[in-house]
Amino acid sequence: MSITEQSNAQPLTDDAQGMSYLNRLPRRIVVLYLPLAVFVFVLLFPFYWMAITAVKPNSQLTDYSNFSPFWVVGPTLDHIKYLLFETSYPGWLWNTVVISVCATFLSLAASVFAAYAIERIRFSGSRSVGLMIFLAYLVPPSILFIPLAVIVFKFGIYDTRWALIFTYPTFLIPFCTWLLMGYFRSIPFELEESALVDGASRWQILVRVILPLAVPGMISAGIFAFTLSWNEFIYALTFIQSSENKTVPVGVLTELVRGDVFEWGSLMAGALFGSLPVVILYSFFVDYYVSSMTGAVKE
Repeated sequence: MSITEQSNAQPLTDDAQGMSYLNRLPRRIVVLYLPLAVFVFVLLFPFYWMAITAVKPNSQLTDYSNFSPFWVVGPTLDHIKYLLFETSYPGWLWNTVVISVCATFLSLAASVFAAYAIERIRFSGSRSVGLMIFLAYLVPPSILFIPLAVIVFKFGIYDTRWALIFTYPTFLIPFCTWLLMGYFRSIPFELEESALVDGASRWQILVRVILPLAVPGMISAGIFAFTLSWNEFIYALTFIQSSENKTVPVGVLTELVRGDVFEWGSLMAGALFGSLPVVILYSFFVDYYVSSMTGAVKE
């Protein structure tokens, strides 16, 4: 195109490109507001259902002919009082916190060293090792819990918190390592080479250069590890027997369901309280989580 043709060309305006197709209200409703409303409804309705069920009297839980299932008349705190003061739920909650925090820190420590070695120390077969670590994460827990049970019994830690603290990293470390590998890959090699020229050791580079830059990635991996540990069910059901050592997912299901009797009010209250710590954790670190995802896919 010549200079004259370029000068005669029509300038680009907001009506010709970008998001101008959303200027009209009907199209904006169909394309933006309606899908957003559906997403918010699907996301929040389970929490709403758990909340109203937790405060419903028993007479309203099944009497849908006289009471609406989507609303509560005369709310009560009996189910919550029963859950907190007549069951071992506070102990289950504390067990879940301790196990999840310990397993998360243990897995992060191992994953940092593994991811750094695979991505930053160039050794033969590093990519194959990274692929095998990722494939290890794909192995279902239903296959691993049988050999792990043998190990747990041999070490004498059955029906203790240590049984879960030491078995959860079997599926947390592969995932965290794979996630941190992507984040370490986005950190420029020039920073590490400059530190090597200045005489820094590998340990000093990891502690003083790589880890400060990888904080968002570590927080993201920690959030995922904590969430997986918090919601884990198979290992907790297999390796824990006594009521006082159970976690929230197992305790709520095994202690509040007696035969064909379901304590729906207490069940929903336990599920609601059990989901709040993860929601709070995400709300505090959502900025780090988003930045870690951006850094991990930068290349």
